[in-house]
Amino acid sequence: MRPALKITGIAAAALVALTMIAILIVPPILTKGPLPEALPAMESSATVTVDDGRPITFTPSSGAESGLIIYPGAFVEPRSYAPAARVLAEDGVFVAIVPMPFSLAIFGSNRADGVVEDHPEIIEWTIAGHSLGGVMAARYAGNHRDTMGGLVLWASYPQDGADLTTWTGVTASVFGTLDGLTTVDDIERSRVRLPADTAFTAIEGGNHAYFGWYGDQRGDNPATITREEQQRIVIDATADVVHSVAERG
Repeated sequence: MRPALKITGIAAAALVALTMIAILIVPPILTKGPLPEALPAMESSATVTVDDGRPITFTPSSGAESGLIIYPGAFVEPRSYAPAARVLAEDGVFVAIVPMPFSLAIFGSNRADGVVEDHPEIIEWTIAGHSLGGVMAARYAGNHRDTMGGLVLWASYPQDGADLTTWTGVTASVFGTLDGLTTVDDIERSRVRLPADTAFTAIEGGNHAYFGWYGDQRGDNPATITREEQQRIVIDATADVVHSVAERG
């Protein structure tokens, strides 16, 4: 082998090795949460059975016909959304939080397929997503109009070029007025890509990180309301969509 070709081969192998190291090591380092306050929501009770698997599921003991699939934000540990999922399950909704490859929903935008296939007992489905998870949830909803009856964007919006204006599902966009990552201007610009009857909920004093329980986030602004207050608004807005989908039948 020529020296130049040998050096090229070594460099290529080194690049592959470095890429694999980055894939295996970087996501766990960057991934945030959950905060200790979120962990009690992961415990089963007489009213909700929690399965800490892939996905994490919250099943009402009374049974459920409505289901919600949650796509996490980038580098956010799925259990960080457990408190919201738990409250919704106690309200009679089956909830699945879907872990993503490398903690990035862009690599698992169709993972809701497996949830739907594994739970034929659920009649009506809604998909929600936080930040990048919401971008991918919007893509999934647009491509699965026969399956998804609702879409809830948590500090998120459809990607550029996406057009959900003709989507007939129940749609909501929930955002914080102090969000430093998904700004109010971002939300305003997204209106032209969403159905005209989309329900927009502005959380006054809310930020990006308070959509989950994973601590502060670089680039975000401090909230002027508590995490509990923001969570209540997020949960209520999400429940409204789930119940509206059920009412449409």
